[in-house]
Amino acid sequence: MAKKKLENLTFEESLNELNTIVQNLEQGELSLEESMTLFERGLSLSQISQTKLQAAEQKVKILLEKNGEQQLSTFELSLEDKPLGELL
Repeated sequence: MAKKKLENLTFEESLNELNTIVQNLEQGELSLEESMTLFERGLSLSQISQTKLQAAEQKVKILLEKNGEQQLSTFELSLEDKPLGELL
């Protein structure tokens, strides 16, 4: 299956692919060249996901300001809610 262009992936697809890349790299069964290719794609996915997340946060902020709510409260996940990759 051909990989989608990074800009065509949804946020969720990007995270899923990034998770798969991390799993493949952690297994240590890839050649150095394959590992570097996956690592580069993973970095790009991470950057694009961060940009999409920031854009979504900005939209929420704008919507809240329009409705008179001008302050976002901090949302923190408990250890049980965090994906395994974030705990390592």
